Amino acid sequence: MTAGADNVRLTVGQTVVRFLASQWSERDGQRQKLFAGCFGIFGHGNVAGVGQALLQNELTEKEERLPYVLARNEQAMVHTAVAYARQKDRLQTWACTASVGPGSTNMLTGAALATVNRLPVLLLPSGTFATRVSGPVLQELEAPNAADVTVNDAFRPLSRFFDRVNRPEQLPSALLGAMRVLTDPVETGAATIALPQDVQAEAFEWPVDLFAPRIWRIARPVPEAVDVADAATLICSARRPLIVAGGGVHYSGAEQALRVFCEATGIPVGETQAGKGALPHGHPQAMGAIGSTGTTAANALAREADVVIGIGTRYSDFTTASRTAFQDPGIRFVNINISRFDAGKHAGLPVVADAREALTALTAALQGYAVDPAYRDRQVRLFRDWDARVEAAYHPPAEVTDALAAGVLTQGTVLGCVNELSDPRDVVVCAAGSMPGDLHKLWRVRDRKAYHVEYGYSCMGYEIPGGIGVRLADPDRDVFVMVGDGSYLMMPTELVTAVQERVKVIVVLVQNHGFHSIGSLSESLGSQRFGTRYRFRNDATGRLDGGKLPIDLAANARSLGATVMEVRSRGELEQAIKDAKAAPANGGPVVIHVETEPTVHAPDSGSWWDVPVSQVSDLDTTQRAHATYAGHKATQRALLAPTERTNL
Repeated sequence: MTAGADNVRLTVGQTVVRFLASQWSERDGQRQKLFAGCFGIFGHGNVAGVGQALLQNELTEKEERLPYVLARNEQAMVHTAVAYARQKDRLQTWACTASVGPGSTNMLTGAALATVNRLPVLLLPSGTFATRVSGPVLQELEAPNAADVTVNDAFRPLSRFFDRVNRPEQLPSALLGAMRVLTDPVETGAATIALPQDVQAEAFEWPVDLFAPRIWRIARPVPEAVDVADAATLICSARRPLIVAGGGVHYSGAEQALRVFCEATGIPVGETQAGKGALPHGHPQAMGAIGSTGTTAANALAREADVVIGIGTRYSDFTTASRTAFQDPGIRFVNINISRFDAGKHAGLPVVADAREALTALTAALQGYAVDPAYRDRQVRLFRDWDARVEAAYHPPAEVTDALAAGVLTQGTVLGCVNELSDPRDVVVCAAGSMPGDLHKLWRVRDRKAYHVEYGYSCMGYEIPGGIGVRLADPDRDVFVMVGDGSYLMMPTELVTAVQERVKVIVVLVQNHGFHSIGSLSESLGSQRFGTRYRFRNDATGRLDGGKLPIDLAANARSLGATVMEVRSRGELEQAIKDAKAAPANGGPVVIHVETEPTVHAPDSGSWWDVPVSQVSDLDTTQRAHATYAGHKATQRALLAPTERTNL
């Protein structure tokens, strides 16, 4: 490394690392490093470029460090970075480096997950030679019709920012462009800078100004006064208003502002998956989950609501029960969102602003307004009835438990034990299968950052790497990873990363011998749970309906270095949870293996999710399912009527 008066000579890889280590974010006067470090797996595409730069940074840099963590799967390391960013309210994240070919394309699912969930992560996929002097090289895709196409072009539709650096001179603009997107709460998602392997190792004279510390301020846009006035007028006309709280409430840190707003007005709150915990369990306006996996309380109020106030939600189909949740013929929407794209949904009145700022302004504008006392009383009654159902799911009656096979619990019992024995600040992490829906309905959230279910992309395998990301972001909290056997088998390998980094995550591994969620969905669609069970192929029938597969997931977790506890009763499960919490903070992962019965379901939400059923079939089960489907479709609404503005 040599330097001129105003320049420093570094490779592209060294420049990337030094630049990232000097980036900061700031919101409300609080400043933090934008990048906590870099996850990576090295191959011939990055070991001599970004890999060498990370080594040099570790050995020679004293202050501007970019710590490196070795992952076991490239998709998983992106999940870990995304979970970290979510726990940090999008103020910090990680970079991820991977080698050429499959190493880089393994990150594609993580890129999609980050962008769908509007969570920042920097991806550094490696590319084949920009000079093409050695082509085709190992793992290179050759496209006969376009010589400049590489597998990294697959990141384009999945990223909020994409650039390929074919010359060192292009790097500064790529880095600055990626930082802009990562720190923009409207545009954020996956930012991808593709780095060909030869370019990573190429040296260049860089201006020293490139490495000066940069502070990226996270904006809090305030609402237009006219929008606040229009929204207040519309809300004042409502007799049965309802709030739908989404992830934007958390990312804005707007929980207290929401609480003040609800207590002043008496407007109840239904929560999306990302918004769960916007109000703590037990608050009189907290109706819990809304939509397809919602509570009967929130969904009953949704059916009757005449004005819906969406706060930081993108209105996914699970939230709206595939547009069947809101049935009042004159329903109108007020949409508070930092993104104009989301604020315009359902033909609502858009209030484009930071959630906290908008709620504060709206509370002032609604001074003196409150719902009828009878409406408050109805909220309390509805949720009290639902909470009794939750209690019955957590502590099922004897006729249910007695009917189960020895050593098998209900999923509700497992969730109840964890919920009741965990501390209020402990975090539950989940992503796919039946448990996200059960958690959404049943979990009693007691802290704003204690619920972490990835349900934008609902990616199987997210759970363990996601739990690691949460624990790295918030090491003072215990993290409970809830994962079924199907999702566990997708990506158990990050247990090794947790062992190596001594990251304590408590994994509750639920064995139900198949895909519980899709099995239930298949049955409801008339497909008879086909292809969803872990069973031997039956020699007599040729079908996958033989005996259970002899899979020992506890042994698998133990072989990866985790501490494993196998439980077969409620008492053993309770003791295991206590022991896991008492385990050393730097003792690595603890896995609690428990078997459950997949045919015992959580309380029904009384709601619907639109998954098409075959219109014609020889199977009676499918024919009946289609008749049921047609009935639900008849209640689906377009939600296109424009919301009037008072200043028209």
